[in-house]
Amino acid sequence: MTDVLLVEDDPVIREATGMALELYGMRVRTASDGLGGLAEFRVRPPDVALLDVMLPHLDGVSLARRIRETGEIPIIMISARSDAIDVINALEAGADDYVTKPFDAAVLHARIRAVLRRAAVPERASAALSFGDLAIDTESMEVRLRGERVALTPTELKLLLEFAADPGIVLSRDTLLQRVWDYAWEGDSRVVDVHVQRLRAKIGNDRIETVRGFGYKLRR
Repeated sequence: MTDVLLVEDDPVIREATGMALELYGMRVRTASDGLGGLAEFRVRPPDVALLDVMLPHLDGVSLARRIRETGEIPIIMISARSDAIDVINALEAGADDYVTKPFDAAVLHARIRAVLRRAAVPERASAALSFGDLAIDTESMEVRLRGERVALTPTELKLLLEFAADPGIVLSRDTLLQRVWDYAWEGDSRVVDVHVQRLRAKIGNDRIETVRGFGYKLRR
């Protein structure tokens, strides 16, 4: 049973969302503020965290950063705010997805399933991939740079595996949205750009090349 941590300060939305997800067979733990959510996470990390952006005591973006300090679980931000800066800030803090309110419970459930699929990345045909000093073990799902393990979120790992499957081949943002996120990001490619930047920061800025007007490719 999927363990969901829902951190939402609005009691009506918190109760309605929790009940809806339980109908889909999920176990839902809730918190009404950021500090309470952090405490719940530390007691037992969930399979996925749903964090409202605007939370008392510790806002959702800061909470996402705190979770990312020690955990690589999938994080979905939920918010009534859809401005570019709000979305980018949440993604840069470590969120894997961003859902705007009001949302349909079926859509939220689909988004949860999508991030969980990325967390369970299937093994590739080859057990080891090597690109210079970057090594990817597709059996243990470990990435090492110059022999040191690189901690990647499930989404970052899935993104790297897509690049590694076609090294030197340009992958468009639409292609990456379909392969990594399992759906079209409502015509908005910022989620790809932000995750590419996060991946570059971990494996080297020159490892993934931007092909202006087309997309990105992994250098051989």
